[in-house]
Amino acid sequence: MASDLTSQVLDVLSQSDGPVLSADAFPSIPSTTVKSALDRLGSREMVSYRTIDREEAVLTAEAEGIAANGSHEAKVFEAVRQSVEGLKIADLPNIVGKESAEVGRGKAFKAGWIKKDKDTLRANTDSITDTSQEQLRLIQKKRRHPDPKVISDLRKRKLITMQKVISFEFTKGPKFSTQFVKEETDLTADMLASGAWKDAKLKPYNFKAKGALTPSGALHPLNKVRHEFRQIFFEMGFEEMPTNRFVETGFWNFDALFVPQQHPARDLQDTFYISDPPAADKPRSDPDDSQHSSSKLLSRVPDKKEPPLNYEQYWNSVREVHETGKFGSIGYRYPWNADESLRLVLRTHTTAISTAMLHKLAANPRPARYFSIDRVFRNESVDATHLAEFHQVEGVIADFGLALGGLIGFMEVFFGKMGIHKLRFKPAYNPYTEPSMEIFGFHEGLDKWVEIGNSGMFRPEMLEPMGLPKDMRVYGWGLSLERPTMIKYGVKNIRELLGHKVDLNFIESNPAVRLDKD
Repeated sequence: MASDLTSQVLDVLSQSDGPVLSADAFPSIPSTTVKSALDRLGSREMVSYRTIDREEAVLTAEAEGIAANGSHEAKVFEAVRQSVEGLKIADLPNIVGKESAEVGRGKAFKAGWIKKDKDTLRANTDSITDTSQEQLRLIQKKRRHPDPKVISDLRKRKLITMQKVISFEFTKGPKFSTQFVKEETDLTADMLASGAWKDAKLKPYNFKAKGALTPSGALHPLNKVRHEFRQIFFEMGFEEMPTNRFVETGFWNFDALFVPQQHPARDLQDTFYISDPPAADKPRSDPDDSQHSSSKLLSRVPDKKEPPLNYEQYWNSVREVHETGKFGSIGYRYPWNADESLRLVLRTHTTAISTAMLHKLAANPRPARYFSIDRVFRNESVDATHLAEFHQVEGVIADFGLALGGLIGFMEVFFGKMGIHKLRFKPAYNPYTEPSMEIFGFHEGLDKWVEIGNSGMFRPEMLEPMGLPKDMRVYGWGLSLERPTMIKYGVKNIRELLGHKVDLNFIESNPAVRLDKD
């Protein structure tokens, strides 16, 4: 106990005129106990001390045996020397042991202690000095050796290991005394009533003492960055979309977005399909108590009665624009399969939600801004930058007279609010946007450009079947939540951010994110 050691520390100092090393005075007492006693005395200025970190050599089990019984090569020499007519090589393991025979014979040859005469070993000298044993005995006693080359050689031979040892050098302080007066930590009612408080020595407050760590929960970095994203969207006048549908039909996830049914994205290699139930109903209106109800989407126009949505007409328009073309488009001209459209999938993007929102917006066309942040699923190979399950940040802006230049400018402002200023835009192809652009951001940790989003202007073949006006344009863009989080926290492998390989210490100790805002 530290309280028992304090008096011993004071006794040692009273008998010394200079600094004392704890390793010499208390060699068998743990350094934590010594430090506790020194801290207790140091807070009262009775002692002063400094910490000494050093490495000590510790013998392995094999080295302990060498220090006690001699090295392998010494055992081999002694066995050969005692054989007057020489020792057969085949008999050596039976005398000194298999390990000593294998290791020691070569070293004894190298040292010139023995020589080989056909199949017989003979001594080459009358006496030897077992240097290895002497070196190990010195290290066993002193825990170190004056020659660094010896330490290096013994480490290579795996005869010693190095371990960090903490010790202390302490001296008398300004208020040194051989008597340790107990200090009261509490002023009690009994002390006040009896007057004992007048003679009591009260322990002073230690304002430099660190408080004990309190176990607590911690927000995941993704949740912190998600919060910042939401604040940016709200700041820019966006309304959050409901995203509680992890399972969607092929109609909302693909067909309504003008994605052909033969598109590779709909293959089993890219999409997770639901086997039970195998199919869903055709599109229909949501129940009134659903958070997807269209009446909730017109919250900004509370006095306006929403016209009913014709889902059957929407279904037929989507089928026609695929099969034969419509609204000025020639379509894909293939036999559209209704059963394929009703298959259930784990949504591959939150654009399925955006599509349903825009369809409901067609009941009352007006400028609108929507966003969503939620989980999506893709049947992808997992690597440092890809997962089969991740989070997508998506935004859509519907208005009249929008153009591509406005989308690029908006992306620069949007990402600038996150502190990401190094952006590149690359022309791309998406079935449901034209023109389309991939967005790249520079990752300082990976030292390369990383794709952080996709964007474009929704095609008329997607918007006009909903019933939106011909002159209404819609920006759409999406990005993963993980990529910006990796950039902000300097994470190089996405599997260290999401999944079973996440280090909980990283979650608990990471700082709160603050996206640099312009």
